[in-house]
Amino acid sequence: MIWHILDIFFVVFHTGIIIFSLTGWIWKKTRSWNLIALGLIGGSWLFLGMIVGMPGYCPLTDWHFDVLEKLGRTDLPYSYVKYLADRLTGFDFNAKMVDHATLWSYIAALVISAGLNLRDFWNSR
Repeated sequence: MIWHILDIFFVVFHTGIIIFSLTGWIWKKTRSWNLIALGLIGGSWLFLGMIVGMPGYCPLTDWHFDVLEKLGRTDLPYSYVKYLADRLTGFDFNAKMVDHATLWSYIAALVISAGLNLRDFWNSR
């Protein structure tokens, strides 16, 4: 029972973080938090990834996949976004395509967020 609750928690929480990281720059009040979130995500992907030997490492994915393994799920993909897309649609998306879309979406959100945060900073001076 607890594993099913944790599974639902991770789906909601992790998906919420993904949605916020891609859209949080839209609203002026959340832009600085969005940039912080994007920095933490990038730091995890790069620096934690180097430490654990997995580029693109995310501790939330690791913890969620541990829960899914407790629930008997096997053959989990490397990417949480692929897992989520497959789970929500029932399709088996190409892992490379999902990884590229994830990376380019992250880069676009980071560039937009950084640009808007800089603009807001300069306008407030």
